[in-house]
Amino acid sequence: MSMLAGATLLAGTLLGSTPAQSAESRPTGAQSPTVPAESRPTGVQSPTVPAESRPAGVQSRTVPVESRPTGAQSPTAPAEFGTDWHDPITAAPPVTRPSGKSCQVTVAEAQFRDFTPYTGTYTPPKGCGDRWSKVVLRLEGSVKGRQFDRLGYLHIGGVEVLRTSTPQPSPDGIEWSVEKDVTRYSDTLRGTHDVEMLIGNVVDDTYTGIIDVKVTLTFYQGREVTGTPDRVLTLDQDTLTTPRNSERIVAEVYATGSGGGCEEYWYLSVPSSAPYSCQAGDGPYREVQIKVDGQLAGIAAPFPTVWTGGWSNPFLWYVVPGPRAFDVKPIEYDLTPFAGILNDGRPHRVEVGVVGVPEGQSGWSTPVNILVWQDAKSRQVTGRLTEHRSGDLANSSTYTPGSEHRVDTRGGHRLTVAGYVDTSHGRITTTVRRSLANTSTHRWADGENPDALKAAWTDDESVTVDGRGPARTTRTHRTYTMDGITTIGTGDRLRTVLTLGDRADVTETRAGRRTAWSRLDDTYAGDATYTINVPRDQRHAVGTTSERYRIRGSAGCYDRSLSTVQGVLTRERDGC
Repeated sequence: MSMLAGATLLAGTLLGSTPAQSAESRPTGAQSPTVPAESRPTGVQSPTVPAESRPAGVQSRTVPVESRPTGAQSPTAPAEFGTDWHDPITAAPPVTRPSGKSCQVTVAEAQFRDFTPYTGTYTPPKGCGDRWSKVVLRLEGSVKGRQFDRLGYLHIGGVEVLRTSTPQPSPDGIEWSVEKDVTRYSDTLRGTHDVEMLIGNVVDDTYTGIIDVKVTLTFYQGREVTGTPDRVLTLDQDTLTTPRNSERIVAEVYATGSGGGCEEYWYLSVPSSAPYSCQAGDGPYREVQIKVDGQLAGIAAPFPTVWTGGWSNPFLWYVVPGPRAFDVKPIEYDLTPFAGILNDGRPHRVEVGVVGVPEGQSGWSTPVNILVWQDAKSRQVTGRLTEHRSGDLANSSTYTPGSEHRVDTRGGHRLTVAGYVDTSHGRITTTVRRSLANTSTHRWADGENPDALKAAWTDDESVTVDGRGPARTTRTHRTYTMDGITTIGTGDRLRTVLTLGDRADVTETRAGRRTAWSRLDDTYAGDATYTINVPRDQRHAVGTTSERYRIRGSAGCYDRSLSTVQGVLTRERDGC
């Protein structure tokens, strides 16, 4: 056993640690003692989730329960972490809300102590009609004592409307909230449906944190937003039957590495030839694929989410979580080129898989929603897939042994699909091009101390729609970055220094002329140190964290920065 894993095991023994579980996998049998969320080595993080870029029209924000006025300063930070700290907060923009009449519905209200789902019934609001200008979901949560980070989901009528994870609490207790624009699920929300929600949890004499949540939907009466899907569908045992007049079809996949094992921190896995605590076949390259009737229909890079027990160091995340940790974004795939195939009235097989996961190994959850736009003036929309070109998938991890072990990874893939549909307003051709690339360098010494990773992922996509006027193209360039190192120094002081980046440039053109653009840069940085192998009250932890969320474009500007010291929010700044 490595030095770092062994030190963590001892800390876990003293603290009574057990590994966290995902909401979707009930614990079965004994769990490995080497993965406590409260003091976990770089190569062993807590279970929860990755995801993807925010779909158009779906905004979200983790909202502080206590809003501090812009520019206000917090009290002087203590010399080290105490038994309480500021409630979780992110720098992401709030969900904008329209004026006018609104109605609110409580969707779920529960305390999660185990792996029993909350079940209930959703009924549409009365007094706000059945068409809304916006629908905003809000989750309010609280927990106190000792608890791991946990993965959760909310389904309404089988449709996944939220995937989330939880913060780790202070002994004195924390509160947090998450908001999300869920207007795109209006088709589902117009009917009465079963509700299922689960944040899988374990409560015992050691892990005392009961997760208390309430979820509401607020409906704003008004004209429905242009572009809202006509139908929201789910798969039936991996099969899909679309309305025969579908003219646009988009799949969204909430792909998350979860359920225990190394896939929860897939970006740190190494080839089986390398001496590391997580060996995963060919290495860390992962790619989320969707297939229609066995034919590759879409590719994407998963977002390398870090959860609130990640990188060995919960003190990095107590106030400011990593990007997307509380609001998992679905990957989007435009399946419109396949509409001519899917619109025949028969069920078609739609499957999602993750490239790079060793055969027979679990660890990824990939629930799928299908968003459909219909041609109201046609009983059936016909069409054809006209182009399908898949490049060779590159996936190479080279292990170099030595006093410093090293794995260099290079991976990538390209896919182009095109097809047309004949609608009541003419023939429309959709061409989707996607290109993925991943580079990473993973370095560690014997005992995995130190343990470092520098990695970057790019996911470039263009969607061109040609018909009924000049061709329209949306180009999206996504970049995800991770640069961190964990070490154990004198006096069993474990230190983690980490920077994460979530960036996206989007450009829309019509007839070759730019009509809209945006540029997102969400950057997190943290540096935290604490003593391992001691009881919780003797850790003497210190840490600084910061987040800057910037988005600029033709629609305006948003720029917000947060900084914390020893759990105290020391700086809030608006830059625009």
